[in-house]
Order: sequence, then structure tokens, then C-alpha cells
Amino acid sequence: MTMSHLAPLPFGFEDLAPFVEKWARPTETGRNAIRWSASAEEFADFYATFMPRLASALERLDGVALDAMNEGEKTLFLLTAAFAEAAPHHELYGGSAEVPFSFAARRFVPAHGDTPSSAKAMR
Repeated sequence: MTMSHLAPLPFGFEDLAPFVEKWARPTETGRNAIRWSASAEEFADFYATFMPRLASALERLDGVALDAMNEGEKTLFLLTAAFAEAAPHHELYGGSAEVPFSFAARRFVPAHGDTPSSAKAMR
């Protein structure tokens, strides 16, 4: 599944564009699949680039209602959601796609997994 149909990121976030194709997914199930297949190098690269931009991304999205986001903001929202889920794998788990000393993450199946994270905004 490619995310090439997503709108370009808002002006000022172009440096994050190389991560949209891989990481920006509209559902938790989609983000999980990408996270479970990511390598330590991919977690590290995403983290090193996105972490310094996190405050700017949150500032841009703060106060914008999900159903009021423009297309670029929706893409930034999806990338930010992916970062929130991927960051612990770099910070805490040594780049592993699994969570050490835990049950297999694939056993956790979110009931809302195929529902877009911002369902109303993703229409």
C-alpha cells in the first residue's frame, strides 16, 4: 500500500516529506504493520529527522479541529501519529520492532484498527 495519494505536507515541513510514503498511514492497523516491519535504521532515521520538528508539528496542528484540517495538515497529522508510535522503539527498545519482555505486539488487535485515526477528517 502506498501513500502517494496523500497531499504534500504544509509549507515549512518539506524536510519530512521523505517519510510520508513509508510512515503516514490513516489507521492504527496500517501504522502497526509499518512499525512491525521497520528496521532499527529506519526507526533511527525517522526519529533523528522528526524529533527536532515535533514541537513545530504539534504547534501547527494545535487548535485545528480534525474536521477542519486542510489536506496538508491531515498528512502532517498522520505522520505525527506514526512518530508517536515509532519513537519508543528508538528511545526505549534499541530499534527493535518488538517490545522486549512483553507479549507479542501482533496479539494486540485494536478494535478500531481499520478506522481512520481522524475518521471524519480523512473523508
